[in-house]
Amino acid sequence: MEGGGGNKVNASADLGGSVLTGTLGNPLGILAKQLGCWLHKVRDKCPLYRLDGKPVDQEIDMKVEADFNRLLDKASRLRQLMGDVSMDVSLGAALETFWKVSEDNVNSEAMSLFNWHLANLEYANASLLSKLSLAFWDQDDPYDMGGDHCFLPGGNGRLVQALVENVPILYERTVNTIRYGSDGVQVIAGSQVFEGDMVLCTVPLGVLKSGSIKFIPELPQRKLDAIKRLGYGLLNKVAMLFPYVFWGTDLDTFGHLTDDSSSRGEFFLFYSYATVAGGPLLLALVAGEAAHNFESMPPTDAVTKVLQILKGIYEPQGINVPEPIQTVCTRWGSDPFSLGSYSNVAVGASGDDYDIMAESVGDGRLFFAGEATTRRYPATMHGAFLTGLREAANMSHCAKARALRMRVGRNPSKNSHTCASLLADLFREPDLEFGSFSVIFSQKSADSKSAAILRVTFNEPRKKNHEGSRPDQQHSNKVLFEQLQSHFNQQQQLHVYTLLTRQQVLDLREVRGGDDMRLNYLCEKLGVKLVGRKGLGSTADSVIASIKAERVIRKTSSTSASKSGTSKLKTGTLKQKVVKYELKKAKTISNGKKSVPSPNKPITLLNSKMVNANVSEEHKITNQVPTNASGSGQGVTY
Repeated sequence: MEGGGGNKVNASADLGGSVLTGTLGNPLGILAKQLGCWLHKVRDKCPLYRLDGKPVDQEIDMKVEADFNRLLDKASRLRQLMGDVSMDVSLGAALETFWKVSEDNVNSEAMSLFNWHLANLEYANASLLSKLSLAFWDQDDPYDMGGDHCFLPGGNGRLVQALVENVPILYERTVNTIRYGSDGVQVIAGSQVFEGDMVLCTVPLGVLKSGSIKFIPELPQRKLDAIKRLGYGLLNKVAMLFPYVFWGTDLDTFGHLTDDSSSRGEFFLFYSYATVAGGPLLLALVAGEAAHNFESMPPTDAVTKVLQILKGIYEPQGINVPEPIQTVCTRWGSDPFSLGSYSNVAVGASGDDYDIMAESVGDGRLFFAGEATTRRYPATMHGAFLTGLREAANMSHCAKARALRMRVGRNPSKNSHTCASLLADLFREPDLEFGSFSVIFSQKSADSKSAAILRVTFNEPRKKNHEGSRPDQQHSNKVLFEQLQSHFNQQQQLHVYTLLTRQQVLDLREVRGGDDMRLNYLCEKLGVKLVGRKGLGSTADSVIASIKAERVIRKTSSTSASKSGTSKLKTGTLKQKVVKYELKKAKTISNGKKSVPSPNKPITLLNSKMVNANVSEEHKITNQVPTNASGSGQGVTY
């Protein structure tokens, strides 16, 4: 594009996720290094300017920062005292209640500073503080990545481009229906139907909340409830390309205060992209309530407001603020392929909901990934990336397990030895044991009709039963017991089996009178036969293969997924989740990590003609001011 004096000025802007939040252990940082990409550390310097454009008084700044941190500590102690009740209270209500107690002696500048800190917190969580859970809003803090926060020169789209090299991608396909069942999946986009063995859904949480994609059959209620409980917030940006850098090259961020709490997040923070964008580029951030109001603000009005702020800061210093060459305003909240920016733990939600979001449905047919499916790294680009790796592994295991079950079903006789070995291996860790009985279940769920394999073990002479059986107890299964007794006398181990339902197993466990009474109940009441391994037949072969597959998946999920158990109230100090790169802001700024993940996340089909991947978030500043963040030709990569 043409700049002043006939020179072309080009710049690349990340309108979505833009910061690598910590490089120590961050897989995206590792990927960048592997690709030979230089990472620019976001420098600590972050001056704040008052409404009149003058720098904030350092003494007042430090005092308000300390006061703000004390309020966070009070909120932490409050939720500990409240216990489970804190799940129904917002972080904002707690903070503002504490602040009102001490605001009598606060001047206007201190109040503006306090509101700036609140805006920073709302930016970190893409949410109004009034909607954040006091109990669990920071449940992922222990897993923050260490190291520097960085910009990637040229935009994060460089990473996406490298990952999708030689991968066929279909654009301009808007998915409206996903069917899944025992035969596979169908992804329907208008009049086109794409078929596959399984599907990975990575659309943003906002899209799932809207119901714009119909799932057939409907998603399980627990997943629908998690989708409803989790919060999905908003962050918007104004990108401005200038003819030259007038704000200096010695800083990467600077902030601006306001005297109106309802608009505290409006252009409260600026990113200087001049060092990484390839041109003199500034990004103004809009958070909290202001981000929602921004959706309906005309782009020209938004740019005018930003320029007024910049002129108020720099013209008193004798620095002229030129008109921007080009501008772009995002509208993530109204973008139908995003409907927001990134997730948060809303009032009534907890970290458990992220785990539920990550669960696959349809017996290994429909899988979910994305930042809203990771308990440890939500609302981050690296979190979204890690969930993709997690689900790739889960899908691979499911495909292998399904293939194994099919082979067993087709050739049961050829697989008898394999299944016998599998059975012995599975019973090393039975799901249930009582007396001489061991059980392995076919499903992890508590379905009472799901299949189970019962094993009765005889490996030593029976001792006198002390569970209530009478010495003269008579059984009609004399032949069976005599055969078993002969094995006892020979000191040989014997395993006999039968197929039962989960409910039958639970009923059997409750039978009183010891193993003799349980055997009698099994044979007389349930009418089953105890047989050797070969007598179980091909039906059991399929069940054995299924149990093996499920255990492999379960074991993999427990080690690879971001599970940390049932959410509990923390006993430590409430950490402030604000923008980490402002190390100048000390404790207030150092604990945040949120960045906007790409809104255009795909549904990927395996074994089909369509394989999708994320669209680059790198945008070229164009000659128009689009009204939508996604740009005109970006489409959706379902």
